Amino acid sequence: MARTPSNMLPLGTTLPAATLPNVDGSSVSLEQQVGDKGLLVMFICNHCPFVIHIAPQLASIVQQLKEKGIGVVAISSNDPVAYPADAPDKMGDFLAQYQLQFAYLFDESQAVAKAFDAACTPDFYLFDGDKKLVYRGQLDESRPGNGVAVTGSDLLAAAALVADGKAPAEDQKPSLGCNIKWRDA
Repeated sequence: MARTPSNMLPLGTTLPAATLPNVDGSSVSLEQQVGDKGLLVMFICNHCPFVIHIAPQLASIVQQLKEKGIGVVAISSNDPVAYPADAPDKMGDFLAQYQLQFAYLFDESQAVAKAFDAACTPDFYLFDGDKKLVYRGQLDESRPGNGVAVTGSDLLAAAALVADGKAPAEDQKPSLGCNIKWRDA
């Protein structure tokens, strides 16, 4: 399993405009998903061991974000030809398996991942209510095999500040996961 860190998109970046297909067949724009206090955009996929490691705790973390007025959306940008487990028809199964309640969008062209400068799964981007990037980085210190419990502590601390109208500290640790599976050009 490759260990790829986030590229750390500059803080203050405006939420990229994008409309993508959801697992339920609808089209969803990222702007539609912004809650009163902001939006978390996660780049995930179905097969990555780093994503599978955090998946059992994601429902609780997402619920806490929604209670703070922060919308949540996930995007899969992996090449489903090379990685059939990440194909759009498998994404709904992933949501059901982990009882996840958020839009799970497929970025077939990979243009949205490029707009975010996303590098890995999972990769997290927290935007405030003005659609400005205020946090990008790790969920917490837990990684597959390191014995640290998945709590979402880093992301949830940043979200609590955003919900209170405050900016998270700029010193943020990158996420770490599998590299996004780019299509051959």
